[in-house]
Amino acid sequence: MPEEMQLLLRDYPRDTWPDHPNFTRSVQKWMSAHDMFRALSSYLREDTEAFLDKRMEDQIYAQKLAKYGHILLQSLHGHHTWEDRRFFPELGHAESRLIAGLDMLETDHEALDGTLETFKRGANRIVQLAHLSPADMYDEAGAIHAHVDKIGSILDRHLADEEDLVVPIILHHKLRG
Repeated sequence: MPEEMQLLLRDYPRDTWPDHPNFTRSVQKWMSAHDMFRALSSYLREDTEAFLDKRMEDQIYAQKLAKYGHILLQSLHGHHTWEDRRFFPELGHAESRLIAGLDMLETDHEALDGTLETFKRGANRIVQLAHLSPADMYDEAGAIHAHVDKIGSILDRHLADEEDLVVPIILHHKLRG
């Protein structure tokens, strides 16, 4: 995250958050959602690797890809739509010095949407192939692995930046109590 966006992070470093009186249940719940996104991305990568290494049967892989892929897509879309429409404007109103950082996070959401759409098309294709031509699933799984890696990389950077920008604003301004 750029130096100018770490304005409050210097006063509220990550290791002090859990003990801060303004680190409320709602902040913990929001961060737990981030942990879920990281975990789902990891599950999808591990399952795809297991399938590619022939440690997972094609039908089981298709079922898990459909289930966890759907959960990840729906949850991420809902989460960042809420952030863009409600949460970030509230934070920007409280801390106008960091509006550029909040705008950067919204831009990340837009970029992530494109990556998620590409992943969804590929995952849907594999699920269809599981019913129509299971032998062809393997050829498509490499692309899914690349998409899941990209999603994981984007999430790792974005969620860390988001937490490092947002949580100090909340702690400083006693928001979301």
